[in-house]
Amino acid sequence: MAPTLKKFIQEVAGKKAPGPSTTFTVFHIFYALELLAQKPLGRNKLAEKLEVGDGAVRTIIGRLREAGLIEISKEGCSLTEKGMETWRQFEEIFPKRVEIPKTELSTSAFNQAFLVKNSGHKVKSGIDQRDAAIIAGARKALVIVSRSGHLRIESVSESLEKDYPKAASLILKQIAPQDNDVVIIAGGDSMLKAKRGAFAASWSLISA
Repeated sequence: MAPTLKKFIQEVAGKKAPGPSTTFTVFHIFYALELLAQKPLGRNKLAEKLEVGDGAVRTIIGRLREAGLIEISKEGCSLTEKGMETWRQFEEIFPKRVEIPKTELSTSAFNQAFLVKNSGHKVKSGIDQRDAAIIAGARKALVIVSRSGHLRIESVSESLEKDYPKAASLILKQIAPQDNDVVIIAGGDSMLKAKRGAFAASWSLISA
């Protein structure tokens, strides 16, 4: 049986090579796939987008190639059929990934929102997700669950529509969560840090 997406991506990211420890994470594998799903990129451009050094990007490309997710040509790196299929699985679980402007809830300079499908039942207090986001570089994170027609944040608000109408309106319009969906909004000092935090919090809700 093929490994699940989480297990497979963790294997791609986590192989221990001799020498210094790797300077990239599962997020970099995810983000590389997201970028390459849009268009082929050369090594230097990929390193610039991922904000990693030359050694790290070589390793990332090597891992993706070894896993059969990318091929390399004169145009640069592009996704293989297996790479596209893997990316489609990501898009099923995180169908919306958007930058969010400042609101009364998302107060950081940069804010990134991820929609996590059908995972509301996995959110307890939301602390685990917030911790994951902060460890990944975000300054703060919100864990919002769509339940019984309302957007809720555990121990903050039972109805964002009532308590934070502007923010709720933005979330409903841009992300359109359905019942039992989770919206993670992470804020950071740069868009990459916000995105990394939103991904880490969202990834913590996905079963291995």
